[in-house]
Amino acid sequence: MVSRFKPRFRNRFRLLLAAFAVLLAAGAAWAKSGIEGRMPHQSGLVELYVTGGIFMHPILLCSVVGLAIIFERLYFFAKARTDTRRLMSELLHVLQDQGFEPAQRMLHSRRGPIAAVLHSGLLRAKKGPEAVEKAIETAASIQTAAMERGLIWLATVANIAPLLGFLGTVSGMIHAFEAIAAAEEVSAKLVATGIYEALITTAMGLFVAIPVQTAHNYFVSRIDKFVIDMEESGAELVDALATYSKQWETFLTTLKPSGAPAAR
Repeated sequence: MVSRFKPRFRNRFRLLLAAFAVLLAAGAAWAKSGIEGRMPHQSGLVELYVTGGIFMHPILLCSVVGLAIIFERLYFFAKARTDTRRLMSELLHVLQDQGFEPAQRMLHSRRGPIAAVLHSGLLRAKKGPEAVEKAIETAASIQTAAMERGLIWLATVANIAPLLGFLGTVSGMIHAFEAIAAAEEVSAKLVATGIYEALITTAMGLFVAIPVQTAHNYFVSRIDKFVIDMEESGAELVDALATYSKQWETFLTTLKPSGAPAAR
């Protein structure tokens, strides 16, 4: 069964990326105009951005993409948060007292991957325990894929940002030594200025990569917890159905058409 718990904010996420891209372009144009016009009131961040050179643009883009994905995933997991113990307690209570169909309706009204997986299993209750287990496994795989969406981009940003910083450092050092070679007199200030400009991109690349990598690891840990909860809840549901085997057999009997010949 296709999961009910699909990310409904994909379009908003794309709009957010587009807005950040526009802001990025505007910031780059502003920084360029600051260089050409020699703005007298540049802030420290703008000055660092301008001094860092051309590789500051892709680093800024990486930070924008990373922040957008982090905010989208935080909202996703906030919506997916589930008290698994409470959900299973309510489900088993409804299942024991009212039967399968009320339990299905109860799960259908709940949000989150745990409820979606259990609902998929109960929808296959009329086909027997093997069908329930298979439905739970399939739904769990779909939910896991939905939770992992976007993490590959976080990992990419965390890997690329420092490399862009190192590349900017190499480029800055090349320019610094070029200036030293062209100067008639080499001063300590000239050398220090060139190295300062070269190291800015390295610092900015690490500044972007560290929180992005931290967020990636946090989301991976959240996904691992959801996977464990889905496996435990699915196994508990199957055990509960086996416990209420007589009720299950009665339920299956009611699904047979009247007058149907008994199985031999």
